[in-house]
Amino acid sequence: MRDAVIVDAVRTAVGKRNGALSQLHAASVSAHVLDALVQRTGLDPAEVDDVVWGCVNTLGMQSGCVGRAAVLAAGWPETVPGVTVDRQCGSSQQAVHQAAAGVVSGQYDIAVAGGVEIMSRIPLGTARADDRFGQPFGPDVLKRYNGTVFTQFAGAQLIADEYGLTRTDMDQHGLDSHERAARAVDEGRFKGQIAPITVTDADGNARLFDTDEGVRRGSTLETLAGLKPVREGGGITAGNASQVSDGSAALLVTTSEIARAHGWTPMARIHTAVVAGTDPITMLKGPIPATAKVLKKAGLTIGDIGAFEINEAFASVSLAWLRETGADYELMNPNGGAMALGHPVGGSGARLMTTLVHHMRDNGIRYGLQSMCEGGGMANATVLELL
Repeated sequence: MRDAVIVDAVRTAVGKRNGALSQLHAASVSAHVLDALVQRTGLDPAEVDDVVWGCVNTLGMQSGCVGRAAVLAAGWPETVPGVTVDRQCGSSQQAVHQAAAGVVSGQYDIAVAGGVEIMSRIPLGTARADDRFGQPFGPDVLKRYNGTVFTQFAGAQLIADEYGLTRTDMDQHGLDSHERAARAVDEGRFKGQIAPITVTDADGNARLFDTDEGVRRGSTLETLAGLKPVREGGGITAGNASQVSDGSAALLVTTSEIARAHGWTPMARIHTAVVAGTDPITMLKGPIPATAKVLKKAGLTIGDIGAFEINEAFASVSLAWLRETGADYELMNPNGGAMALGHPVGGSGARLMTTLVHHMRDNGIRYGLQSMCEGGGMANATVLELL
């Protein structure tokens, strides 16, 4: 039976809003990580059966199938197709799932999966404008939920209320995320996964961008406590939520047999992949059922997993997941998460998986698990097995 393995995984450093990557085209940033895979593995792009690319806001420079545009921008042969996937924040994790499914089924021999989002140029929610309805779910969905308008901020606060998470709990989680990310940067843990990219600064000078911009140093609980909440009396703030970000990541996926034939040593096997749904009002609780589903399907327990990447869309999301699963806090996002590193939504799933697989390899961890909440009440979950 065919399997699906990750040969290599690479990403850009994540740029903050209006930061280093903000003046680059989404196709060019995507092309950079595609080219990095070629340089790192010796891949012949002509052998790639498909490029499966996540992106959430597909308009402007991210419209017209940015996955295909990335292929052409990278100078790959015109014979290589590309497709763009939208499962909201999990788009590029879903892209990996689809690439793996294609490889296991025999539809693909070699695929590249990843994603991109340049939120500085195409802000989150830009694609939702509609003159008649003004939101994407439509009157029938609103009727089903008694007219409730779904928002992630409201969902995050509902989760905090449900689990009794205080403002201090969430601020502490945000502080921990930045401290962990700062240690990872200082200790060079990201160097093997980041492909430096040339950018131009405000003075017109070219430089290499190779360090995640969102990491804040020296914050305190007192500083975070001074931030204004999104909702009066609520606990969700800019300090305990993910950042608006720009970035891209890519993974090379094939079978063990094909990898051997090319002289590649795979990093990990895509052991199990699932997707789950949950209610769209709280919206962001999906990683909880998705984790239960993927562990059951994999025949594993939470104690078998040595590292977790649970997307920090909001502190309440990952803390609620922690309480439900009983996972070890020290094993969750050990190199920081989206509150510190940023959340370029269409590229985040591939960014998390890139960080996870490198962390597993660097520390000899057999099993890793990734999950992330998604708009509309969904979540992907993936178990990776170190090879």
